[in-house]
Amino acid sequence: MKAYIFPGQGAQFVGMGKSLYELSDATRMLFEEANEILGFRITDLMFNGTDEDLKQTNVTQPAIFLHSVILAKALGDGFKPEMVAGHSLGEFSALVSAGALSFQDGLRLVAARANAMQKACELQPSTMAAILGLDDFTVEDICQRVSDVVVAANYNCPGQIVISGTIAGVDKACELMTAAGAKRALKLNVGGAFHSPLMESARVELEHAITHTIINAPICPIYQNIDAKAYTDPTLIKHNLIAQLTGPVRWTQTVMHMLEDGATSFTEVGPGNVLQGLVKKVDRSIPTESAVV
Repeated sequence: MKAYIFPGQGAQFVGMGKSLYELSDATRMLFEEANEILGFRITDLMFNGTDEDLKQTNVTQPAIFLHSVILAKALGDGFKPEMVAGHSLGEFSALVSAGALSFQDGLRLVAARANAMQKACELQPSTMAAILGLDDFTVEDICQRVSDVVVAANYNCPGQIVISGTIAGVDKACELMTAAGAKRALKLNVGGAFHSPLMESARVELEHAITHTIINAPICPIYQNIDAKAYTDPTLIKHNLIAQLTGPVRWTQTVMHMLEDGATSFTEVGPGNVLQGLVKKVDRSIPTESAVV
């Protein structure tokens, strides 16, 4: 079975999407429609901006979304997913590509998500850190022992977990993780504590937008971040999308479930190849590739 996976924040690069823009009138029109919906020329920032421009959450998230979904559309009949999944933001790209969300509604939700997350970041200084070389239980146990807010936010692959919380909470957790034998405890250059309780204000704001957006049954199962299980029911998909902002990205478990359910190859749709590397950490033998047109 062919599995298609969609990247999240961090996959962006200057020049992303330019070849897609120039590919055909159809792809160019989608980019131009996105400029109108967003109210600014995101294409200028994607093609000719700076790294700093692309790091802004209100630019990063729609930019990666656009690259992914327009690439999936450009694949035409070559895009035949039997299962899909997306890492964090990538879940929205996966839903659009699998026909559950329209391109326009998906982009509006992604823009609303980015703005809500940015506002939540500004409410309280917070951060994230990558923990390498510890098992899930040890990371979770240490987070629970820290008095400040800090949680396991991204289960990226075996031995690589990202924690998220207040600056004091993450600093203390990193200190304890290193003492417990972590190979590295590296603070990330991010604007806030994504996928943690500190995103509650963003969750509340996005809940309204998601609730009032039409979501249809996808053409194939989507494995959602919150519990790594496969879904096709629009009501449950909405519920999981809302929970995603304050809940963890269970990527390791997602890949494992897709393999258990018959995935024989993984195609990454969007900028970069980060997810292919994470899949290989779960099962080195599984074929992976980047989608190309």
